[in-house]
Amino acid sequence: MSENEPTPHEQPEPRRPEPKTPQAETRRALPPEVQRPEVKSPEASSPEPPSPTAARPQGAESGPGGPAEPEMTGRQRLVAGLWPPRVTRAQLIVAVLLFVLGLGLAIQVRSTNDNSALRGARQEDLVRILDELDDRTQRLEAEKARLEDQRTELVNSSDQAEEARKQTLEKERQLGILAGTVAAQGPGITLTIDDGAGAVEPDMLLDAVQELRAAGAEAIQVNDVRIVADTYISGEAGDIEVDGRKIGAPYRFKVIGKPQDLEPALNIPGGVVQTLEKEQATAAVTRSEKIVVDALRPAERPHYARSSSQ
Repeated sequence: MSENEPTPHEQPEPRRPEPKTPQAETRRALPPEVQRPEVKSPEASSPEPPSPTAARPQGAESGPGGPAEPEMTGRQRLVAGLWPPRVTRAQLIVAVLLFVLGLGLAIQVRSTNDNSALRGARQEDLVRILDELDDRTQRLEAEKARLEDQRTELVNSSDQAEEARKQTLEKERQLGILAGTVAAQGPGITLTIDDGAGAVEPDMLLDAVQELRAAGAEAIQVNDVRIVADTYISGEAGDIEVDGRKIGAPYRFKVIGKPQDLEPALNIPGGVVQTLEKEQATAAVTRSEKIVVDALRPAERPHYARSSSQ
């Protein structure tokens, strides 16, 4: 048995009929002169690919679906990109906003040019108007600051009426001390003048009062008489009157103020103490942490003077 002959057990496979395609039937139907040469499959023959640098006709390109299209120029591409216009929603919104903004600016400029009262004013008038506006602004700012301070004071005070009452009472006490209608106490000095020879004149006591006031005395009492702003000293040696009330030696001054200022003012060279010693009188100055001035004067209503506060 030869190698090519099939064995009894092996049967030759039946050959499948090849499918008939319309192209194959067409080739059979056409005469041999008209039939195209059969195109071989890539597996059967693989021709070399064309070179990319192969020359092509200028202005023509071969496409898979049709004939070659001519190449477009730069102007044609620009026109094709601009027309028909491609407007997006964002571009449309921006265009509407810009239109509204421009319309508003145009209306404002027109209104300003038509209705401005200063359009035809001279330069001097404009400068004067500007100065008046600056002055008015400064006045308003000052008024605003004052009102804000008042508001702060009222807000900080828990009880405005009580605070006002306290301030009024404190002011009344201060004015009462200066007017001599209220008793006072505090640190100060005591000046005692002993006139055994009866040589002390009223002007010497008045000089002592002036020196004490200049040194910062806040309340002064001579014997039983309160010294105030309108106090006068009259008489003669041995017969001295203070505000019409007679006082006698020894003359005792009770003064409230800073002792460190009051005592040196009396002991300066040629001052009150040395002047009294020349007249055979003695003067003694004593410091104290508590001086009580309790001599009072009745409150008198002025006959002519009136308050100028509105």
